[in-house]
Amino acid sequence: MKFGKRLKKQVEESLPGWRNKFLAYKRLKVLVRLVSADHRSGSSSLHRAAAEAAFVRLLNDEVDRFNAFFLEQEEEFIIRHREVRETAKAVADDERRRPSEMRKVRREIVDLHGEMVLLLNYSAVNYTGLAKILKKYDKRTGRLLRLPFIGEVLKQPFFTTELMSRLVRDCEATMEAVFASSASRDPWTSTNAEMAPIATEQGIFRNTIAALVVMKELRSGSSTYGHFSLPPLASEPALPEQNLVLSIQVTEIFPF
Repeated sequence: MKFGKRLKKQVEESLPGWRNKFLAYKRLKVLVRLVSADHRSGSSSLHRAAAEAAFVRLLNDEVDRFNAFFLEQEEEFIIRHREVRETAKAVADDERRRPSEMRKVRREIVDLHGEMVLLLNYSAVNYTGLAKILKKYDKRTGRLLRLPFIGEVLKQPFFTTELMSRLVRDCEATMEAVFASSASRDPWTSTNAEMAPIATEQGIFRNTIAALVVMKELRSGSSTYGHFSLPPLASEPALPEQNLVLSIQVTEIFPF
């Protein structure tokens, strides 16, 4: 699947409030065509310079947008994770507030984890889009913009995901503790098979499945894998919520 179609599909499967936060890939492609057309037609150097400047300006504006959105979400997730941990502890210490309160906590932590995974996917998709459009630009113009620009991108907050990855792991630890905190039988402590129909009704859960599939595709080794490709996903032991994901037939939910 071409990246433009993959990006469109990813945007459609993202959270509604996130859909205008992704790379303006079509606008960048239009500018690449304009710049390359100027090169082929022998337009004046002034005209070519203006078109190239517009392309670089849009690239920089996009990176600024990515950084602002990523940092905003990251800060929100830090606060939400702290709050849900405190709530979970309070509920666990008060038998009278269980099990209805604990069901609410479990839903909140599952949603939070899903949104965190979506943000990591947001970083990967937009980085890949930048690398793809810069490759196209260099190929059509003969310029060498990709190497220095991507060098700067690697230093940007939206690409520096170590903190976000640690938050995901912390959230997974909290999720495991919350789900193991009670032996009561309710929709959120039932077996994987019983939980699957409920989970698949959750929009964030479905979007997270799609994000995981996209991240695997973007990071998988292939004939087009190169210096600017994202590294393959590391193999890690399956966590409880990953077992839940595996219990659902993803191909039935998202026909590719």
